[in-house]
Amino acid sequence: MATSAVAFPQTKGGAFLLESRLPEEIYTPEDFTDEHLAIARTADEFWQKEILPNVEKIQHQEDGVAQRVLRRSAELGLTAVIVPERFGGMELDLTSTMIVAEKLSRDGSYSAWHGAHAGIGTLPLLFYGTEEQKQRYLPKLATAEMIAAYCLSEPQAGSDALAMKTRADLSADGTHYVLNGQKMWITNGGHADLYTVFAKVGGEKVTAFLVERAWPGVKPGAEEKKMGIKGSSTTPVYLDNVKVPVENVLGEVGKGHLIAFNILNMGRFKLGPFACGGAKHVLQTSLRYAKERKAFGKSIAEFGMIQHKLAEMAIRIFAVESMSYRVVGMIDAALGDFSWDAPDAGQRKLKAIEEFAMECSYIKVAGSEMLDYVSDEGVQIHGGYGYHQDYAVERAYRDSRINRIFEGTSEINRMLATGMLLKRAQRGQLPLVEAVKKVQTEVLNPPPLGRAIDELALVSNAKKVALLCLGVAYQAYLNDLDQQQEVLAGITDIGMAAFAMESVSLRARKMAALGRGELAAMYKAVFLPEAMEEVSRAGRYVLSACSSGDALRTNLAVLKRFTKCEPVNSVQLRRSIADRLLKAERYLA
Repeated sequence: MATSAVAFPQTKGGAFLLESRLPEEIYTPEDFTDEHLAIARTADEFWQKEILPNVEKIQHQEDGVAQRVLRRSAELGLTAVIVPERFGGMELDLTSTMIVAEKLSRDGSYSAWHGAHAGIGTLPLLFYGTEEQKQRYLPKLATAEMIAAYCLSEPQAGSDALAMKTRADLSADGTHYVLNGQKMWITNGGHADLYTVFAKVGGEKVTAFLVERAWPGVKPGAEEKKMGIKGSSTTPVYLDNVKVPVENVLGEVGKGHLIAFNILNMGRFKLGPFACGGAKHVLQTSLRYAKERKAFGKSIAEFGMIQHKLAEMAIRIFAVESMSYRVVGMIDAALGDFSWDAPDAGQRKLKAIEEFAMECSYIKVAGSEMLDYVSDEGVQIHGGYGYHQDYAVERAYRDSRINRIFEGTSEINRMLATGMLLKRAQRGQLPLVEAVKKVQTEVLNPPPLGRAIDELALVSNAKKVALLCLGVAYQAYLNDLDQQQEVLAGITDIGMAAFAMESVSLRARKMAALGRGELAAMYKAVFLPEAMEEVSRAGRYVLSACSSGDALRTNLAVLKRFTKCEPVNSVQLRRSIADRLLKAERYLA
């Protein structure tokens, strides 16, 4: 198994708000092993040789092309990176999964095929299946002989997945369940051979079932006409008196919601590298175009506002990349000496991922919004040509939009992240109350005026704003806080910015210690104060919703003190960043 050569300290989900880390205590791409780099090369070569020449055919859904490419990727093990060897997989680590996800994400349509099959299509079986179920299906999924799909959403049950109406009724002789209902927005739906279908047993108990397309009563509908990822297969799936053997119940009856939510956590987690891969491709395309395009007698790459865009694209990619791999390290540390040979291996891995569900939501939101920004600016750099279908950025712009909806909308994830933090505190899993009281004590005893605010203080202060807003919001709404969606979302934005700031700071310092951190230092210098502006904005939003009068004025004064930072010459820094990117014609870290 490819694993990091470095051991990292264990922590808990949400604990980053309460503790500090040293640069060497977080996982970053600089910790990749030789085996990780070899996997990256393999996936990159596969993109160049197999996906890129077929992109247009996949985009136009030419019959059998995407499936053929998917099966070729299976020959290299790319569809079964973490699947145990005894089921035909590579049995590698989470980092390897993230690397493959990033390298194959340069086309939204193909990455949807691959991600839905290798991710949410295969993982429910891997993590929850019985030995007999795994023996029967996993080898065929590993080779893509069978293509997988995940059937959760319904016409009236999107974000509110548990409002599903698909029923499963046990037959009189107890040998099978009869499924009836309709699933909606199913990626790979038109061509999948094995569906993980969620239905309510007796109309009440949410349960997962392994359903083969070949069975009577299973019928995919027509392909949906979508804004983007047009080359992916997205259909409804109709279930009309489908007889599913009791042996094909996945997990326990009535526990299907746990499978659904935990698999979505993994999907959110993987969206980080998916977004980074797509964004790096758009940045590379934009760098080359900016050098080639002439206006007013010179290359548009020489214009300051174009350089600003190119630099900002790279800065935001660096931030999401740093956040994503930091969480990989946190999960790996929680797993310790993991082995698929252990009887509870699947549950142990899922538990480790679930521990960091809040951070997974951060990655989902930050990654999808970063990709939207990069794709939008890519179109702007191309000008009118960016609006034309002959140019790759036009497709990237349309394809990126779905990511803010995939794996739970960004709105749902903004509520979930802070909601999970509050639940951890209520269960005694995180000493959040003590941390909030400590910040409140500091409010009453401010530090001396004139103290320099270095980057460590900046990151620490961003966390304090999150704790301050949590405390004020809880005092205002008590146990009804979970119903205040706007407030929860605002607190999530603060926590997410603090996590991003710390991740960028730690990685840049780590790279400096390795003697190759000059560019990362520039990224950091621009990112930290501008992220603090977001902390300040979201802080005002939350505090104004949770306090008034003198209390609000006091809270805003504290917020102003915590969010104070020294300005930097971001114009010159971005010009220097853009200069390096233009010379390399690609993203650099």
